Amino acid sequence: MDKRMKINTRKKKMSYAKWGYILLIPFFVVFIIFQFIPLMQTFGYSFYEYYSIGLTEIGPNFVGFSNYVKIFQGSILKYAGNTVILWILCIIPQMTISLLLAVWFTDARLRLRGTGFFKTVIYMPNLVMAAAFGMLFQMLFASNGPIVDMMMKWGWIQESFNIGQSVWGTRAVIALMNFLMWFGNTTILLMAGVMGIDSSVYEAATIDGSGPFKTFFHITMPLLMPIFIYVVITSLIGGVQLFDVAQIFTKGSGAVDGSSKTLMMYLYKLIGTSRNYGEAGAVSVVLFVLTAFLSFLVFAFTHRNENKLSRKQRKLVAEYKLKGGKQDD
Repeated sequence: MDKRMKINTRKKKMSYAKWGYILLIPFFVVFIIFQFIPLMQTFGYSFYEYYSIGLTEIGPNFVGFSNYVKIFQGSILKYAGNTVILWILCIIPQMTISLLLAVWFTDARLRLRGTGFFKTVIYMPNLVMAAAFGMLFQMLFASNGPIVDMMMKWGWIQESFNIGQSVWGTRAVIALMNFLMWFGNTTILLMAGVMGIDSSVYEAATIDGSGPFKTFFHITMPLLMPIFIYVVITSLIGGVQLFDVAQIFTKGSGAVDGSSKTLMMYLYKLIGTSRNYGEAGAVSVVLFVLTAFLSFLVFAFTHRNENKLSRKQRKLVAEYKLKGGKQDD
């Protein structure tokens, strides 16, 4: 009798398990059709000569690695450097301010009022289209715009100027736009990570006399590291794919000598203007490899630092929990 019951139980488990695979089928179908197949086609185009001149279409003709040689003989390294610089200019203030706001909003000791209102306000720029942001800042920082006019009235500058003719000025404005668009989203994610930390750890740290800085660096950051790594990597992927605000603000020129032209702007030019699908495929592959490489570096670096401090940090956390538990008893 017992054997029969065990056999029936196993059959039920097997029959229920299949639904997990069935529910995954739509995801894999969508992924293969809209992501995997186009990705493989992009890899394939990168090895072919395939472009249009007017109404005449050349190719596809297999040329091996010629497209890669052409793009690296061009300015792709310069555009890659511009992209990394713009990402760094954005990510440093974004992560710093988002971490600060996340800790402030979740700190019960501060007893901040209206946190729900502030969360909504800081997230709202994320809902605005990038094109609208680009056009708005283009008008604000125009040579006859309100920013320049205000600086002249205050005596900070003597004559009108065009910030688009300044290399670092243009980069700073593009980084500012990207920061305003995404720091709210980053703050919400980090807040969720901080709120997921056991409150008893903070209570024990307070009882032990730990100050705010020590608590942040020895408790909050170590326990927040998984979500922090996720946010940095997703920000990195978004930074490498930076296109819309830079394209609109610089009107596609990339400012002075292409100093703010990104890899995505270069790719857009190859597809939209030159219609060179072979070289565009090669640039796409380079973007894919660069994103994967930088993401791996960020993950390896942060994970290594986490491992170096993990023993000491876990020991401190364990001590705080133990003391808090004793206090509760």
